[in-house]
Amino acid sequence: MSAFFATCPKGLEYLLRDELVALGAADVREALAGAHFSGTLETAYRACLWSRLASRILMPLAEFDAATDDDLYRGVQSIDWSTHLASHATLAVDSVTSQSELTHSQFIAQRVKDAIVDQFRQRDGARPGVDTDEPDVRINLRLRRDRATVSLDLAGAPLHRRGWREVQGEAPLKENLAAAMLLRARWPEIYAEGGALLDPMCGSGTLLIEGAWMAADVAPGLHREYYGFLGWAQHDIALWRSVLDEARQRAEAGLSALRSCFFGSDADPRMVQTAKRNAQEAGVAGFLTLDKHDVTHVAPPPGFSRGLVIANPPYGERLGERNEMPRLYRAIGEALRERFAGWRAAVLAGDVELGQAIPLRAEKKYALYNGALETVLLVFELHAREDVPREAKPLSEGAQMLRNRLEKNLRHLRKRLERESIHCWRAYDQDLPEYAAAIDVYSNTGGPIHLHIQEYRAPADIPPETARQRLREIVRVAGEVLGVPRERIGLKTRERGKGGSKYGQFDQRGEFIEVAEGGLRFLVNLTDYLDTGLFIDHRLVRAKVRELAEGRRVLNLFAYTATASVYAAAGGARDTTSVDLSATYLDWASRNLSLNGFTGTKHRLMQADAVTFLEQDKEHYGLIYVDPPTFSNSKRAEDFDVQRDHVKLLLACAERLTADGVIVFSNNFRKFKLDHEALHERLMVEDWSMPSIPFDFTRRTDIHGCWLLRLHPQESPWNSSVNHVRKQGKR
Repeated sequence: MSAFFATCPKGLEYLLRDELVALGAADVREALAGAHFSGTLETAYRACLWSRLASRILMPLAEFDAATDDDLYRGVQSIDWSTHLASHATLAVDSVTSQSELTHSQFIAQRVKDAIVDQFRQRDGARPGVDTDEPDVRINLRLRRDRATVSLDLAGAPLHRRGWREVQGEAPLKENLAAAMLLRARWPEIYAEGGALLDPMCGSGTLLIEGAWMAADVAPGLHREYYGFLGWAQHDIALWRSVLDEARQRAEAGLSALRSCFFGSDADPRMVQTAKRNAQEAGVAGFLTLDKHDVTHVAPPPGFSRGLVIANPPYGERLGERNEMPRLYRAIGEALRERFAGWRAAVLAGDVELGQAIPLRAEKKYALYNGALETVLLVFELHAREDVPREAKPLSEGAQMLRNRLEKNLRHLRKRLERESIHCWRAYDQDLPEYAAAIDVYSNTGGPIHLHIQEYRAPADIPPETARQRLREIVRVAGEVLGVPRERIGLKTRERGKGGSKYGQFDQRGEFIEVAEGGLRFLVNLTDYLDTGLFIDHRLVRAKVRELAEGRRVLNLFAYTATASVYAAAGGARDTTSVDLSATYLDWASRNLSLNGFTGTKHRLMQADAVTFLEQDKEHYGLIYVDPPTFSNSKRAEDFDVQRDHVKLLLACAERLTADGVIVFSNNFRKFKLDHEALHERLMVEDWSMPSIPFDFTRRTDIHGCWLLRLHPQESPWNSSVNHVRKQGKR
């Protein structure tokens, strides 16, 4: 088994993870713009041939520190390149760098190439040549925070290049993004149920061709003539041929059974001809019907009562004036509403504002990246007009009481929320015992409101059906009172099983929304995790971190999504170091920092156990923020219990604290008791718990505790060990 990394556009990570699992990959885990996986060489071949979503399949060869070009050169030379290519072969090097001392990607690529060819020249006097188009071996170098990863690029060229595109339009949609749109809109299910695929703005035909290949079980890489492993010294020709032969047989069988249910149109006759030529090259022209007409004249094809309408309209950046776009998006929505009852629709909007111009309520929304441009995919279920306005059932007596309480809370909170520009807050927290849930509001400045509803454990004497009914009433009442449609409500429910009540399986949508807090921006996820990425009860704690951070070096332990690091950076911190054991949360943290303009070597992200980091780190910090979990039993670190281990943790923090430094310590264990006696010889403690509770959490003043800890005046990190010895002697 070998390790691999599949890259993809941002927003496709969860889809790619599921696809790799289906292809037989093991140990699959998503990462920012890609997914790690393990498998055999056959697994890698299948990923190259069958992945509809990946951009490249990388096989890591080595990882090492590379803060200088000499470090980089030596690290690359430590690899035995004769096992990967011959001296007469050709190579090419791609490189990317971020938050590292080496910042020039072209220089980095040149240095990598020099290290490889010098190794061959020193060994046998000959050296490989360079071919930037179709080399025998393509090497990928990724440098992130001075850590280099050298990989073989088994794809050789981006996998979205399927091999059928002869001509493209001005703003072509990449094939892997088209595949993601089709999968998010559940096209395979619609095809299996007899539905049609219709693209009323088909351009060069990308969505229709991808949809046809998907339905016919055609491997997306079947028409490609070049892969990066074909000239690799360890390439297994017989294995590759067997994988290829199987794909050809599947394609032949799939195309012979494919239905002619693909329809496209475009207002530009040149694009209609382009789509026809591309479909011919892809081998599916006979299954497509292509016409010239405007999107406003689109109608269901004869013989089909259901299907998927999918479109990638222009965004206004390249193909038209921005002020004309809302009118176009409205026209698309009106055509869908009037003529396509019973169908599903998916529209890739250039941004949220354009999506809101469509006069339909989206069932699902997904953030997808078209190159560097962040777009939003809107998925609609199109109902007949008479089916839409259903009269709501009257509220039960209990639900009406819940509504009254929630409205009262809003009246009480609204003025202060507006005055203090608070966009993320708690609207309800089990105010009525019968309705046991917390309702949190998340929004951006001027943006749509989202709700996060988290169910508390119902008493054992409450029948499960009663608890479920009350939860449904909570969702309905919260949506109605706060004006939030169901698709913008994230719901966390408990289920009963062995060991008692616990939260059930979470969704894996990969949907992030941007919210505002304290003049800063953060990404939250309301569906995929127990927590959203922003602990809103810590709003004032983060503000305290910003207040204390100016001019200080800041260490954030158990950093989670690094919201406190963002606050510290905004408060004028000299630099920040965020430590967490989870790569997923560190990627999220990196996005939060970048979203607020805090990038570069001044803002380090370290994947490590917090206690181990403190033991090994030799730096000193003016501000240390510690917000540990109540319990942790990660396989990569010793078990942690905040009550049992907080003294050891805080004393270790004291060793890393400057003489005038501050430790901000918080946690959410409601039964937690700070061990003052064990800490007082070394640290002065100020209980800041009550001032740290926001006004919207007054019903649960024990939701977290917070303490500010400072060294005694005689203490300093440079003489603490001496002082400790003296105190031991006095005893």
